[in-house]
Amino acid sequence: MPLLDRNGWKADAFARDPAADARIVPFAELDAALAARRAGAGVGVHLPNNIHPRGVMPWQDRLDLIAIAFPRFSDGRGFSLGRMLREQGYRGLLRASGWVIPDQFAFALHCGFDEVEIDEEHAARQPIEQWLHAAGLISESYQDTRDGFVSVFKQRRA
Repeated sequence: MPLLDRNGWKADAFARDPAADARIVPFAELDAALAARRAGAGVGVHLPNNIHPRGVMPWQDRLDLIAIAFPRFSDGRGFSLGRMLREQGYRGLLRASGWVIPDQFAFALHCGFDEVEIDEEHAARQPIEQWLHAAGLISESYQDTRDGFVSVFKQRRA
C-alpha cells in the first residue's frame, strides 16, 4: 500500500508478513509479537479506531509503530486517537491507515501522525501533488498542534 509523509511518497519499512524484520500485527496478537520479537526487529500494531489509547499504554514504549485504522473518510475517531496517543507519551511512528483523503492530510499531521497509508486505487486517483498541496493549506489553528502550530488564542494573548 502506498505510504506518504509530509515530504511525499516513501518506502514502507514495515510489513504485515510474520517473517518480516519489521512487522505490523493486529492488536489481538500484540503480546505474542512482542514476546517473540527478534533482536533488532521492529514491531508495530494495527489499532482499530474503537480501542482507547489507554489500552495500548502497557506496550507503547516497546512499539516502533502504531497504525490507526481509518475505515471511512467520514470517521474522524482516528484523529482523536492519534492526538491522545501523543499526549500520553507515545514517541514512535504514528500512521493513519485507510480512508484518509488529501483534505484531511494536514489535520493528520497536526494531530501527531507521521505518515498516511492508503490503497493503490486511492493513490492513483489522487496524485502526490494534491496531498502535498493540501498539507500546506492550513496556516492557523484553534488548538496547539503536534507539528508546531500555536493556537490563534495563544497568539492573540501574546
